[in-house]
Amino acid sequence: MQRLIDAFFNSVRAFRKLAVSEKAFQQELMLLALALPLGWFVSISWRGYALLIGAVLLLIMVEVLNTGIEAACDAFSREFNVDIQLAKDCGSLAVLISVVIVAGVWGIAIIERIIGLPI
Repeated sequence: MQRLIDAFFNSVRAFRKLAVSEKAFQQELMLLALALPLGWFVSISWRGYALLIGAVLLLIMVEVLNTGIEAACDAFSREFNVDIQLAKDCGSLAVLISVVIVAGVWGIAIIERIIGLPI
């Protein structure tokens, strides 16, 4: 049980650090704050709402992992290195893919809401 408690406090520490210092994380938290009530109006089912919010949470999760990759790379070396650049670029690509997923899920939900189809 102590391991779970320690993991929780480590997660809270990371959340606070990212919320204070990472602009992308801050923007995604604002997106989540907007998505929570907006998703209620866009979706027409609980499943649809869960999908909309889950897509935003996926984006946040990928951003957290990307930030971790960048921090590990920077801790290793701040000098230019092709392998470090690739690791950072791959993390950035993962975030971009997540953004596309969020846009697609929300776009489909909005279109379905407008034309009256179920999610």
